[in-house]
Amino acid sequence: MQKFAVDGREMAYQDVGSGPVVVFGHSYLWDSKMWAPQVEALSQHYRCIVPDLWAHGESQPAPESTRSLTDYAKQIVALLDHLEIEQFSIVGLSVGGMWGTEVATLVPSRLRSLVLMDTFVGLEPEVTHKKYFGMLDAITQAQSVPDPIIDAVTPLFFANNASEDSPELVSQFSAFLAQLKGEQAVEVARVGRMVFGRRDQIEEIERFALPVLIAVGQEDKPRPVLESYLMHDCITGSELIQIPKAGHISNLEQPDFVTGMLEDFLAKHA
Repeated sequence: MQKFAVDGREMAYQDVGSGPVVVFGHSYLWDSKMWAPQVEALSQHYRCIVPDLWAHGESQPAPESTRSLTDYAKQIVALLDHLEIEQFSIVGLSVGGMWGTEVATLVPSRLRSLVLMDTFVGLEPEVTHKKYFGMLDAITQAQSVPDPIIDAVTPLFFANNASEDSPELVSQFSAFLAQLKGEQAVEVARVGRMVFGRRDQIEEIERFALPVLIAVGQEDKPRPVLESYLMHDCITGSELIQIPKAGHISNLEQPDFVTGMLEDFLAKHA
């Protein structure tokens, strides 16, 4: 992992391969290693830049100046400026798609194409907003992830039969949540408030004039298929693909399907 200093904190990132640049954004509560199957394949033809979200992976806690995903998008642009990268595509899953659209709004002339996976860039629905903020408050207070939250959150990330089809993936994620302690737990919750308290970008994406692929696991629970159809309706010319037998972390549940999907899209547009 390489490091980039921004606002007094170090952002960790992978820089793998050569060719047209693809920037990857991972899910909340995961890290850049989530993209390993795709980076292994795509780095044969593309330069893959894969940052760790603040307080995730090897990145330090978010700078005090970071209050929103808009701020984070500006920091990603600063990283790309530092690397002297002018043109790039973005592949963002979950929060990666949320900040990916922020980058597209900030520097539209630099973005070649955009992939939005298992994400929604409108406001968080009121019911889930209240539920998630309650969980984040509990994590902050306990400085850990209480067992009832682990039990409630883990199934949200995977397809219905994941315990049978991908048991190692499920158990590793559950174990990660259980070991979140102290300052890291508090800082991860702080980032969560930026994610679930994000601004509404629906009007911005209606003005997008670049190739956009929207993909969603057919069994995604936090970001149901309907939300992807809403974004698809907003973005003129966008493509929409449903990923079979996949939940929220579709790229790990169906790695071959997702890698092939990205190879096809990027070959045309990156």
